[in-house]
Amino acid sequence: MLSRAAASAMPQGRQGLHVFVDGCFEPGSGQGGWAFVAYRDGAEIAAGFGGAENSANNRMELTAVLEAAAWIGGAEAGLPALIWSDSVYVVEGCNHWRPIWRNNGWKKSNPGGKARNRAIADADLWRAVDLRLLQNPAIGIAWCKGHSGIAGNERADELSDQGRRSTGRPRQA
Repeated sequence: MLSRAAASAMPQGRQGLHVFVDGCFEPGSGQGGWAFVAYRDGAEIAAGFGGAENSANNRMELTAVLEAAAWIGGAEAGLPALIWSDSVYVVEGCNHWRPIWRNNGWKKSNPGGKARNRAIADADLWRAVDLRLLQNPAIGIAWCKGHSGIAGNERADELSDQGRRSTGRPRQA
């Protein structure tokens, strides 16, 4: 994982495949949205977004990664790609906690072993993300600072809100 300082300074003209993801949620309505925007050599090549009823912000952030990884697996299978997320939950979960959760049967372990192990939140999505990332180990996950002028992150943010408002089927932007 790149450092937060390095990630927040990532130039848009960087070579290779970079996919920015974002999720959003409006507590009052219960509507959530997700989006991804893919860039190759600094030029936008694809985007997708969608929405869900009765969701949560972390679930939408994770759905965005799943949808991005699925797109990479179909359109850019086997090629190196870097998924950028402004969600520490997603980045830490993908890069640190995912292998631990997988080994623990998708449960949080208790250090003393006396308490019952608890299921992790959104285990269904974590399993799906895990499968996608295992299928393409050339996909990396990195953190970028949200709402800081990074064009890919700003575009993903706009599309996730559009997805939230649509709360229907996934759409291509």
